[in-house]
Amino acid sequence: MSEYYNAKRKYGLFNPDSGEVFKLSRSKIDLFLNCPRCFYLDRRLGISRPPMFPFTLNSAVDALFKKEFDIHRVKKEAHPMMKTYGIDAIPFGHEKMEEWRNNFSGIKFLHKPTNFLIFGAIDDIWINPQKELIIVDYKSTAKNSEINLDADWQIGYKRQMEIYQWLFRKNDFKVAETGYFVYANGKTDKEAFDAKLEFDIKILPYKGDDSWVENEIIKAHKCLMSDEIPESGKECDYCAYNDEIKKSVK
Repeated sequence: MSEYYNAKRKYGLFNPDSGEVFKLSRSKIDLFLNCPRCFYLDRRLGISRPPMFPFTLNSAVDALFKKEFDIHRVKKEAHPMMKTYGIDAIPFGHEKMEEWRNNFSGIKFLHKPTNFLIFGAIDDIWINPQKELIIVDYKSTAKNSEINLDADWQIGYKRQMEIYQWLFRKNDFKVAETGYFVYANGKTDKEAFDAKLEFDIKILPYKGDDSWVENEIIKAHKCLMSDEIPESGKECDYCAYNDEIKKSVK
């Protein structure tokens, strides 16, 4: 077994007989939507999917975006890109900004019907003249085609945005329906690398709808309360892989 991967853990597990608050991240709600079986195995039994390799280049782009927008946050002025795209807003200044960005705390809300503490770490928040908060997420890639939000797998990005919108509304903030993805696309058409990677930056608007969030939280709670392992998601590659192993290995 790899020293970096513990196939079964004993911490962070849901106990149906416990009355304690249970932390449930934004990403775990998305896991439930993708595959209830993987969600149950992870949160109830402590068997997580094998971890993906860290996207360190993407993390570097995120960090630089945050530094850049923070400069304008301090000055209480719009970033030039916001002006270019006609977005009437400025980066939002708040004493909890670093807490909201922290992966282990984030913006959180206690959902009393389930006793789930829902949380998620945001990339950025802007604010418009109507005092509405605008949820902003940074993304990075490297592709020759036009950047958009049309791919089926990008539903995860959209759900991420909508959960953040829900969380801020539950924290009594006025939130704009439209959020933005600040997308960095690495250029691959240069003649040489020259120890420098250049990006095209595009801001994509997305009108969110968080009406589904609470119902799915309740479904996730019902899933974890059961003693039966649920069916896998229809398109879960992890479950399909495990099922094929069971068929092939005697």
